[in-house]
Amino acid sequence: MTQLEKGFACMAQRVTMSDVARAAGVSSATVSYVLSGKRPVTAETRKSVNSAIDRLGFHLNPVARSLRTGRSMMVALVVPDLANPFYALLARSIQDKLRGRGYHVVVSNTGAQRGEEEALLQEAVHQRFAGVVMTPFRLAADAFEMIRGAGIPVVVSADTPFDGVDLVTPSSDQAVIDALTFVAASGRRSVGVIAGPLDVPGGDPRLDRIKTHVAALGLRVRDEHIVHGEHTREAGAAGFERLMRSSHRPEAVLCVNDMTAVGAMDVAEELGLEIPGDIALLGHDDIDIANLVRPRLSTIRYSAREVGAVASALLLEQIDGRTQPRTVRVSAQFVRRASL
Repeated sequence: MTQLEKGFACMAQRVTMSDVARAAGVSSATVSYVLSGKRPVTAETRKSVNSAIDRLGFHLNPVARSLRTGRSMMVALVVPDLANPFYALLARSIQDKLRGRGYHVVVSNTGAQRGEEEALLQEAVHQRFAGVVMTPFRLAADAFEMIRGAGIPVVVSADTPFDGVDLVTPSSDQAVIDALTFVAASGRRSVGVIAGPLDVPGGDPRLDRIKTHVAALGLRVRDEHIVHGEHTREAGAAGFERLMRSSHRPEAVLCVNDMTAVGAMDVAEELGLEIPGDIALLGHDDIDIANLVRPRLSTIRYSAREVGAVASALLLEQIDGRTQPRTVRVSAQFVRRASL
């Protein structure tokens, strides 16, 4: 039977949880445990139930479940910039992890604006969302008091610390040290940084990590070689041009993310500068474009897929009843390609 035929058959006679239970040789309660994850079941039982679900074409009814629980089966993913492929990968990872539990992911873009971030959190409360995964840009930790007070699970993905909520954050000190060590070994001494904006609560941890480690490796970052802007390709272009016009041009430029690094590459080409011959360049995140541009971009890999998987697991733990906040650090690695 084709998938289309299964769909028509399911419409003609709706498959119930009891039907699945009979086909799998288990109780309806066990089917419920497999679907909700609220109680452990054996791997053999889970496999039997999932096989029956596939054969019968069973689907959870999200409307009925919402009426029973008073909460929708929607999870909000709130990100600052959907034009950045990092967040597309993050969304895909979260969707893949949550779909099996019957949740639908609604992706919202804030444009890195505080007002939009606050408005989308309020909307999640009003719509009684099942949970929220958010990469805040200009929100402080106290902004989450409202959503926590409403009993809605929330997971924050950020470099900066956030008290009172589940946090997914990078463990990237060693990756930064590895990158700076390579810069030093290549004979370069002067480093420029295209950093994030100045008005972000908690500052810029990626810039802070660079400042922490440069001196020990014989490198220096002049104040005039730190430029600030949004995490966008356009800001990277503007920042790189400013660095190249400075009286003492840096020999290597480290960027807040891969999108700003690509913007820097745009300007380097316009100015007739060769990378890495005239100027070395490092990104951050290792989105797909880093391996597609020429020269291929050296970067610090921070896997959006892994971040999404961890964030999804934390959210489900909260939905299933965990109340104490957790912080999980996702390891980052230096990836050397042709730009450094």
